[in-house]
Amino acid sequence: MKSSTLKDIAKKLNLSVATVSRAVNNKEYVKEETRKRVLEALEEYNYVPNEVARSLKLQSTKTIAVILPDICEAFFGEIIKGIDQIVSPKGYTIIVADTNEKKENEEKYLALLQQKRIDALVFATVDLSGCNVKKYLPSLPVIFIDNIPELEGIDSVTIDNVQASSMAIDYLLEQGHRRIATIIGSVKETTGFARREGYLKALEKQGIPVDEYLIQYGNYKENDGFRCMEKLIQNIKEHPFTSVYVTSEKMTFGAIKAIREYGLRVPDDISLVGFDVQDKAQLISPSITTVRQPENLIGSRVGELLLRRLEEKDEEQRIPQQILLRPSIVVGQSVKKVN
Repeated sequence: MKSSTLKDIAKKLNLSVATVSRAVNNKEYVKEETRKRVLEALEEYNYVPNEVARSLKLQSTKTIAVILPDICEAFFGEIIKGIDQIVSPKGYTIIVADTNEKKENEEKYLALLQQKRIDALVFATVDLSGCNVKKYLPSLPVIFIDNIPELEGIDSVTIDNVQASSMAIDYLLEQGHRRIATIIGSVKETTGFARREGYLKALEKQGIPVDEYLIQYGNYKENDGFRCMEKLIQNIKEHPFTSVYVTSEKMTFGAIKAIREYGLRVPDDISLVGFDVQDKAQLISPSITTVRQPENLIGSRVGELLLRRLEEKDEEQRIPQQILLRPSIVVGQSVKKVN
């Protein structure tokens, strides 16, 4: 059934459009009998509010966009839930775009979402320069998560990634490991760069020399974790190691697959610490020791900052916020103590 407009309903009821509008929006100066007639007509004639017209009038669509590099990452799903818990009670809805980690897709979605007149943006970019989003910053509240571009005066919510890696390496050192390999994400992104820095600093603090070969680089995908772990195993005689720290969930799973395919076992042959590994069903054996980000807290902090920015009147007085949250380490059974 074709939906009716307020003008259609006003004509059918022999009322003015203004009277029907007041009844729909529960305003005063409308008789209860009239309000009842209007509400019954709304249902009978399949009235659907014109959100486009309403947004033009209010200069707000009550919509927040979230642009992500990979929507399949459980990490991002929990962040979205955290954001929604804060902004939904205020009448905002969330729409999500997946760029598949491509800069050209970021540019496409940014242009499209601007045309849709979104009110604010949460952005996990893969473009360290921030060129794609820079032109939108003056007119649109933007909060960056995960990877932070090299732009001045921006808002961001993330964990301390240097600290996250240091915690992982410190734990392995406490268990007696001295030859520690790592599989790092792209150092062209702040997450990969900072996690490598944490690894290097933790070893340097203990006076342990760095074997550059034990640092392998992937791009956060499972096949990268497999490839990097395979390379480490194939050269373990020339570059020995007893443990490996893998800096993303998908790369962790790829690394475990490679270890098993080479007939090795975790932790008997190689101890392993992962990053953001989630196993709520407890199907992974042995359970994985992992660094964890407070995803829901990241989301709620993002939501709170979004609402603050949307309510601000004087943008020139705005002080940029770079919120750093503390990671944690969840101890499983994937690390063996060595003498």
